[in-house]
Order: sequence, then structure tokens, then C-alpha cells
Amino acid sequence: MPRDLPELRASHEDRDRVVDTLRTAGGDGRLTAEELDARVERALSARTQGELAALVADLSAAIATKDVLVVKQTGGKWTRAGRWTVPNRIEVRTKLCRVTFDFTDAVITSRTVRIDTDMQHGKLVIVGAPGIVIDADGLNLVFSKTKLRSDSAADPGLRIELVGTLKHAKVVERRP
Repeated sequence: MPRDLPELRASHEDRDRVVDTLRTAGGDGRLTAEELDARVERALSARTQGELAALVADLSAAIATKDVLVVKQTGGKWTRAGRWTVPNRIEVRTKLCRVTFDFTDAVITSRTVRIDTDMQHGKLVIVGAPGIVIDADGLNLVFSKTKLRSDSAADPGLRIELVGTLKHAKVVERRP
């Protein structure tokens, strides 16, 4: 939730994202069933971003300290799709591998995700809905290329920062 604009009106998508975060926290045992029910009810009736942010504020530290998702593989394919919780940071250390991150049904707990790459002879596929902005300015491309959409949403739902090195590799953005 954007903490700098707490008075901004919440959308259905904002409420759904917070409900997903709360349900994940309940499943992880960070909320009791009673707390979960009460917070979900308040999230569904929240009018502003500030009200939604308050519902997950005590969960953010736990989410932020979660381990980094590390993808380390030589050859083959590696995919994360369906319902998964997106950490703040992802490391991709691969050779001769196709890696796919599908954000379509993912539980996104942060407005920014950093993907650190060290990819050789591979392909990184990012699947996401409109509103996702991918910033590849931090990538060092060695005989590599990116195929990203030029959507520059004024207020992206998710900003993905790509940093690191690609050698003989490619980054492709796809829509579901």
C-alpha cells in the first residue's frame, strides 16, 4: 500500500490484494482465525489506502524478512505460477535455463520487487497483467536483449526492477 498517500481512495483491486495478504498471513499462522475474519471484514469495507495499510502494517515486517526466493539451476525449465507469495527480492542464477514468473494470480505484498539476475544462455519470462512496470535499466546485457512492453502506468500496481547480468540471454514480458 502506498503509505505516502493514505487518503487516496481504495479500489476493489487494492482491497482484494490486502485480503489475499491477510489470508496468506492466516495460513502462515501469523493471524488467528478471529483476527483474520475481523481484518478481512474491515478490508472489504475500507474506503482509503490508509485504512488498508493499517490492516497489514504489523505483517509487513514479517513479510519483508522472509527469505529471498533463489532460483539456481543449470538446464531445463523453472516456473513459479498460480497462487504464490511474491517476496521483495528474487535471485536468478541460471545457465541454459528458461525461468518463468507468472504474477497473474500471485499474492503481491510489496509495490516493488527486485530481481537480481546472473543468467547465461537462457530466457526470463515475466507474465503479468497491465499495471506492472518492468525497469530493466539495471541490467548489464552481454549479447542479450529485452522484449518489454512500454507501458508506463502513472501508478503501477507492481514495479519490477531487473538488475544484474545477462549473457546470451533474453528477458520477455507477456500478458496472461
